[in-house]
Amino acid sequence: MPGSANLNIMMKAARKAGRSLVKDFREVENLQVSMKGAGDFVSRADLAAEEILKDELLSARPTYGWLAEEGGETHGKDPTRRWIVDPLDGTTNFLHGLPHWAVSIALEHKGQIVAGVVFDAAKDEMFYAEKGQGAWMNDNQRLRVSARSRLIESIFATGLPFGNRPDLPDILQDLGRLSPATAGVRRWGAAALDMAYVAAGRYEGYWERRLNVWDIAAGVIIVKEAGGFAEPLNPRGDLLQDGNVICANEPIFEQFAKVIRNN
Repeated sequence: MPGSANLNIMMKAARKAGRSLVKDFREVENLQVSMKGAGDFVSRADLAAEEILKDELLSARPTYGWLAEEGGETHGKDPTRRWIVDPLDGTTNFLHGLPHWAVSIALEHKGQIVAGVVFDAAKDEMFYAEKGQGAWMNDNQRLRVSARSRLIESIFATGLPFGNRPDLPDILQDLGRLSPATAGVRRWGAAALDMAYVAAGRYEGYWERRLNVWDIAAGVIIVKEAGGFAEPLNPRGDLLQDGNVICANEPIFEQFAKVIRNN
């Protein structure tokens, strides 16, 4: 699908950063996995990808603001537009040689996400969307959410807390309520790709807590433009600010949300 100039800039930047990461990914697979050696290597790969994205995006649109996982926030001369970037969503997968990670770029205009790109460089799958223009993968494959309407036939995705995060009891309760009613729950470790997979109909729904805006900004518009729903877990919350997201196709959403929200 021919996109706007901004979308083409985003896709070009994602591909360039993705090529850099794929090259580094081949190297990280050969490293001895240790917190010092491999972890430092991945950090360098992550930062290098962010520098590529920053150079590409801000060279093309120097007045836009910038918000990224590694480099923080920079206010632009144009206060209404901002790039929101995660150069490597799925860092732990990358570190362990698992080919499930992505470059994620969103464009925000006046507080609304108007374009998003999620590039799975390891599989060469580019998911993208613009407000009012639908969601697509690669050159011309239109994305539509799944049409399944029964929980027992549906697959869902989520993220499991790691380290010492305090939200483990919440997710265990979610799983206890949801798993018996479904065809399965997956935990793949890359929020942007989870949302892109909902848009592509590979999952019926996805939910997760304690995410950052760069984890979900691109995914939100891709899901919505593919015909899905994306909301904050708290119906009165702010999706991008709260970082607690639930999304699904339309037939499943209310059933799914009732289970997760426990009301």
